[in-house]
Amino acid sequence: MYVGKTLFAQVMEFVPWTSFARIVQRHGGNSGVRTLSCAEQFRAMAFAQLTWRESLRDIEASLSANVGKLYAMGFRSVIRRSTLADANESRDWRIWSDLAAVLIRRARKLYAGDSVLGVELDNTVYALDSSTIDLCLSLFDWAPFRSTKAAVKLHTLLDLRGAIPAFIHISDGKLHDVNVLDMLVFEAGAFYVMDRGYVDFSRLHTMHQAGAFFVTRAKSPLDARRVYSAATDRSSGVICDQRVMLNGYYSARKYPEHLRRIRFKDPESGKTLVFLTNNTALPALTIAALYKSRWQVELFFKWIKQHLRIKHFLGNSENAVKTQVWCAVATYVLIAIVKKELQLDASLYTCLQILSVSVFEKTKLSCALQADPSQDDMSNAANQLNLFDF
Repeated sequence: MYVGKTLFAQVMEFVPWTSFARIVQRHGGNSGVRTLSCAEQFRAMAFAQLTWRESLRDIEASLSANVGKLYAMGFRSVIRRSTLADANESRDWRIWSDLAAVLIRRARKLYAGDSVLGVELDNTVYALDSSTIDLCLSLFDWAPFRSTKAAVKLHTLLDLRGAIPAFIHISDGKLHDVNVLDMLVFEAGAFYVMDRGYVDFSRLHTMHQAGAFFVTRAKSPLDARRVYSAATDRSSGVICDQRVMLNGYYSARKYPEHLRRIRFKDPESGKTLVFLTNNTALPALTIAALYKSRWQVELFFKWIKQHLRIKHFLGNSENAVKTQVWCAVATYVLIAIVKKELQLDASLYTCLQILSVSVFEKTKLSCALQADPSQDDMSNAANQLNLFDF
């Protein structure tokens, strides 16, 4: 019989506490603190994410019911909802964004060998998109969106090898997606897959000059002239593969070089899609497959909204909201690291489900998170169970 640490304490061992201490010191997170250090605050927020706690009172009641196990889990005193609320309001949210960045760097190294869905490439492939979280305007007046609604946007650059977010920016609902391109440092040789909302020729040319490749859909109509047409096999779905130059006065000045335009008819839906890219080496079908893989970022947003606590917030201020979102991201990446480090076959969804009901159990983590073979048939019944089976 295992009588060691609780599952929660074992998960927390994967947090780089030495790096976290430096982050806290850099931002003065523990300055003047008597109770609830930054480490305890993160543990409380991670506990809320793992066990699906919906409110501060819910967190307080759940932890108080297991007061005898709190010290071994890293808590030096009982968590009070007022203390946790004050910490979320006052402590710099960048503490948690920096912690998430450290975990993301570690996770991306672990998943670097994974392949992108449907595409065999040595290059890194990113999918860029945003998702809106609706809020109440009277409570979140700092996040304007529409005349009767507030919202925050999660602008995410997702590394498709392992579905790890490489970049996240949280803004109010009014920030246009294309402005996020100005915040990115483009990686030479990497592919950036985006939808039509990111088509801005001056920014795409900046990406091209940095040595990165983009794959996106053309806006309709696209004023461009054909320079060269490559031979295509229409039975594969590729209608044309062309080099084009932009005709518009301003667009031609913003992007004065050749673009590659691929017209592709999806055999499944029968819909015709027009792709734009600056990569001239890959086959047209590979470009189409790259764009299809962009759907993984949509699944990522759907997944985190369903399984992480980022739709009901524990505080109303901008700092509290960003603190909760970044703690949720850090928890998500932490479980992804645990899964890879322990070489678990269970999906990320299964790991979170197990932890949600057994964080206080004293079982070896590797044994507790192993998938039950008898549940295989049940896991195939719902698509959401297979979104992040990495």
